[in-house]
Parts: sequence; C-alpha cells; structure tokens
Amino acid sequence: MTAGIITETEAYCGVNDKASHAYGGRRTNRTETLYSEGGISYVYLCYGIHHLFNVVSSVVGEPHAVLIRGIEPLIGKEIIEFRRNMPASNALISSGPGSATKALGIDQSFNQKDLTGEEIWIEDHGIRYKTDEIISTPRVGVAYAQEDALLPWRFFVRGNKYVSKPNKI
Repeated sequence: MTAGIITETEAYCGVNDKASHAYGGRRTNRTETLYSEGGISYVYLCYGIHHLFNVVSSVVGEPHAVLIRGIEPLIGKEIIEFRRNMPASNALISSGPGSATKALGIDQSFNQKDLTGEEIWIEDHGIRYKTDEIISTPRVGVAYAQEDALLPWRFFVRGNKYVSKPNKI
C-alpha cells in the first residue's frame, strides 16, 4: 500500500470554466465521470503519457473536480521509490500531477472509483495547516482558458518541497 499527504491541488468548475474538460457542457466517454456524484475518482490520460487523478466534487450533473497535483510520500515509501526509481527525499518523486499518480500507482483502472471504497480512498490523518500556510495562485498550464486561467484556484502548502513548479508567491 502507498499513500501521501496532498500538498497541491487545482479546482475546476464545470461547464462555465474554460479550463474544465466539461466546459460548455461537453460530454464524452472520457468526461462522463465528471458528471457523477462527488467522491468519485476521475482519472484520465494527459498527452498520451501521464495519468492524472481528480476528485469529482459536486452533485450529479454538475461536473466539478479537483486535480491532485502533488503529494508528500507518507506510507509505502519503498514502493514509491521503486515506482519512480528515485529516493523519496527527492521532491520530483511526487510533485506534479503525473509524478503523483505514478508514485501512488494510479492508472486508468482507477477511473470512476468510489473514494470511500477499499481500492483507493482519501482519509484524514489529522494533519492540519494554518490558513497562511495554504497558498492560492492561478492554475498551471491552462493558458488556453483565457481569463479563466487567471482564477486563483491552485492551492498548495507553503514551503512544502513536494509541490510542482512554478512554486513562487
């Protein structure tokens, strides 16, 4: 088993968000998962290379999701190191959405999974951050979304090395 502390996320706000796969009400085989009830995983292949892991975060019919962009290795570090062929102390092991999913062993088979189930889940380990330790910035890599690219919907833990770049505030 492997697990990590979520260190970085990005929010996507459905049909009105130009950066969302569901912008304009788009429904395809790939995006249909976004229209599920919150608490379901949305895993898709990006650029034909990286599987990206999202948490569907609204009600049925409202395609909102949160992309997990980074994790700090917590459990199963040896397995994570093997998967990524580098030491867990190297921030590149799980910073960035493709690296995080590789570190955790998440692939397309995890799409549409109940995140309260037994295959993949999110749990509370009691780790808390103060408000000023959570930074909000524009999202990364969505310049095509025009004004929506500027929305401050990327969140990360200040000073945590398992956060993708750019990490400047």
